[in-house]
Amino acid sequence: MSAGCVIGVDLGGTKLLAGVVEPDLEVRHRVFRLAREGRGSEELLDQLVEAVQEVQVAAGRELLAVGFGIPSLVDVQTGVAATTVHLPLRDVAFRDVMAERLGVPVAVDNDANAAIAAEHRFGAAKGTQTAALLTLGTGIGGGIVVDGSVVHGANGGAGEWGHMVIESDGPLCTCGNRGCMEMLVSGSALGRAARRAAEELPDSGFGRARSAGREITGALATELAHDGDPVARDVVASMGRYLGIGLTNVVNVLNPEVIVVGGGVIAAGDMLLEPARRVVAERALLPSRDRVRIVPTRYGDASGMVGAGLLAMDLAGVS
Repeated sequence: MSAGCVIGVDLGGTKLLAGVVEPDLEVRHRVFRLAREGRGSEELLDQLVEAVQEVQVAAGRELLAVGFGIPSLVDVQTGVAATTVHLPLRDVAFRDVMAERLGVPVAVDNDANAAIAAEHRFGAAKGTQTAALLTLGTGIGGGIVVDGSVVHGANGGAGEWGHMVIESDGPLCTCGNRGCMEMLVSGSALGRAARRAAEELPDSGFGRARSAGREITGALATELAHDGDPVARDVVASMGRYLGIGLTNVVNVLNPEVIVVGGGVIAAGDMLLEPARRVVAERALLPSRDRVRIVPTRYGDASGMVGAGLLAMDLAGVS
């Protein structure tokens, strides 16, 4: 039998990715699933086990360890998922439960912490001492590196950039607050903005898509923007400006060398990032704003999975 392997799993608010992560960080035997949002924790844990087993069977190798990045505030000492907004994992002893179910050592951290670990060690933040990461998906995940190490905070809750308030009377957030960044800058927010445009501008690309029976989503907004649709480009640029307001706060608080932006929304590329960079250049404090680079992730939507694989490698002593 060939050498053993580790598997990295990235669980998001609506999807999961799993795969064998090799020492050179190449990912093999990927599995993609839509997460069973709205169902119980047992069903979600079952789905994770099934995904890991499917990857292991495809790999045909001994499984040494599994790393998980999950959208939760994780106590990394105990492996308990203390709070989760989008999925039923509140107060689940995730590490111990999954280790028992899988029969191998398990490591777990917040999904964005896993992503910034990958980007800092080998990706877009490599070589930096101070960095931040935002993943723009169903919500916003965030990670921080200071002095070359991932910052977890007192209870594992550091880096929740998505719950910075950037509009005091803004939309109600799932956390109970108003005007949180993730309500204005995320895949969900982009979808909502696209649906408003479809209703208000029936002759726009969004309006025509709705008349044709297409689902109006953030992905459609990105598609139309890349096709040159002016309304879609305006919607993406507006989100980019809100992103810039949030990143201005990150720059002023952390003074990072680089801010890495990932998640599904980053498919909009510079249509999203250029407006954000302009706002940071106008609003952030000197000299921080002149030093910081705002860049996309190196590993794209696989950053969290690669980072989870690194957690598993560290646990298994794989190099």
